[in-house]
Amino acid sequence: MFRPFKLKVPYFEIGPKLYMCGDEARELALHADELCRTFDVDIIFTAQYTDISRIAHDTTHLKVFAQHMDANPAGRGVGAVLPEALQQAGAVGVLLNHAEKPLSLSVLNETIRRADEVGLATLVCAATVEESVAVATLKPNIVLAESPALIGGGVRSENDALEVARINAAVHAVGKDLLVLHGAGISDEHDVYQLIHSGADGTGSTSAIMRAADPKGMLSRMIEAMSRAYRERTTR
Repeated sequence: MFRPFKLKVPYFEIGPKLYMCGDEARELALHADELCRTFDVDIIFTAQYTDISRIAHDTTHLKVFAQHMDANPAGRGVGAVLPEALQQAGAVGVLLNHAEKPLSLSVLNETIRRADEVGLATLVCAATVEESVAVATLKPNIVLAESPALIGGGVRSENDALEVARINAAVHAVGKDLLVLHGAGISDEHDVYQLIHSGADGTGSTSAIMRAADPKGMLSRMIEAMSRAYRERTTR
């Protein structure tokens, strides 16, 4: 059963991938949690499985997601990531179908349904408008629209910004309650500002933050830019 998942607009997603874990990831998560309070925004933090419990316990505002899960039921399946285990560890959602961890539509549908069963929100990646629509028909909570060519440091252009309204309209034609997050190619706070100002309700970044000389500082500038762009967009 589809379970609505609420996020305050604007919203942001940060995923450490394998760049950091343990104490380092916790420190960044605590900083992100404080930014949620300061700017009154929601931030999704897609943590390593082994960090979920600690980060969920030590933060108040952060939405802690897993980086992946499997559709297996409880029982046999060594090495699979059990949805119930993620939920009990403190995760409120899961990232699925990332370009580095792709799933077929049939497996994706099964995995989303398992997440629904245990009450985990689903953030599902899609590379094109057409794939965004296909993913939307599976009724995840959030469609993450991002071009694989931009992941990890691609450069956004004005044409990419023009796609925001088109993707939003296509997804919302399938389900008006579906959230859309536009990512990839976010290299700094100026990209964040531009994307939100052009109509996106949410965005995110991994590589630009993880590779920055000061990850906390970069995240702070991105969240400030996101908040400012949304405020200017909605009051003009």
